[in-house]
Amino acid sequence: AQKQAKIVFNKTTWNFGTFAESQIQTCTFTFKNTGDAPLIINQAVASCGCTIPSYTKAPIKPGEKGEIKVTYNGTGAFPGHFKKTITVRTNGVTELTRLYIEGVMSENKK
Repeated sequence: AQKQAKIVFNKTTWNFGTFAESQIQTCTFTFKNTGDAPLIINQAVASCGCTIPSYTKAPIKPGEKGEIKVTYNGTGAFPGHFKKTITVRTNGVTELTRLYIEGVMSENKK
């Protein structure tokens, strides 16, 4: 059998709760390579420009952990509830994983 990487996230949804439009939110999704081959993240793409993912570019060895940091900047966006998707593609058994961030952004007080 061929050795394969396998990505396992500790959680796939992050809720920021309620925050003001002027506050930039960040969170970190951690994952582990539970496979028996090095894991490579090919891309992490957000559903809109207000969400910016950054991730470990180096291969993650079997048994090791990595992270995807996500920054949400809702300045100029519509206030209220939002849910954004980050699509993660890897060389692992699970090629595609979707991460979600959500919250309620309130308008800046004038």
